[in-house]
Amino acid sequence: MAGILDLLNSDLGKTIISGVSGSTGTDQNKTSSVLTIALPVLMKAVERNASTPEGAQSLMGALSNKHDGSILDNLGGLFGDGVDNEVSNDGAKILGHVLGNRQQDVEKIIGEKSGLDSGSVANILKVAAPIIMGVLGKQAKQTNVQSKSDLGGLLGNLLGGASNSGSVTKEQTFLEKVLDSDGDGSVIDDVADMVLSGNSKKGGLGGLLGGLFGK
Repeated sequence: MAGILDLLNSDLGKTIISGVSGSTGTDQNKTSSVLTIALPVLMKAVERNASTPEGAQSLMGALSNKHDGSILDNLGGLFGDGVDNEVSNDGAKILGHVLGNRQQDVEKIIGEKSGLDSGSVANILKVAAPIIMGVLGKQAKQTNVQSKSDLGGLLGNLLGGASNSGSVTKEQTFLEKVLDSDGDGSVIDDVADMVLSGNSKKGGLGGLLGGLFGK
């Protein structure tokens, strides 16, 4: 299974980047940069929330109902007509649920690297979040996710970054390790610590994001 960042290089990913860029009035390259950083963070946060039986059950319910992948069936219409408030509001709820009180910290760290203010980052993520959940829902349907174990396997594969060729980029591996640098599974706390201190135990903010963009 392709990793979540492989999505951005696919035809679907290019449609998402272009559509989100147009809907938010944000430069397409900067939109791509925001999503490149944000997708693994969001997936890791989703994985963390689904690590309990209750969290897994809640996520599976969402993926089999509202976020079943149907949003992907007409992205041209979605972006062509202009993203409505329902999609944006849904995105805000998703972000609030998976990121909790660390949401502003995460948006700040992404904004600092992408060259956008945190408000613009928030707008991009609010539009992208329901679509990414749709991708997850479609994958869950295709792989017949029925249990917490199935769900964990799906999220693990998406975060593993394995492409169809079997390669895993060092940037993806580095991102996951640094984001959970204290090994407690609390990815959002680690991101927030990097925002507040400007450093981490494994190379700091510059090392993390520099690894992603080769800077």
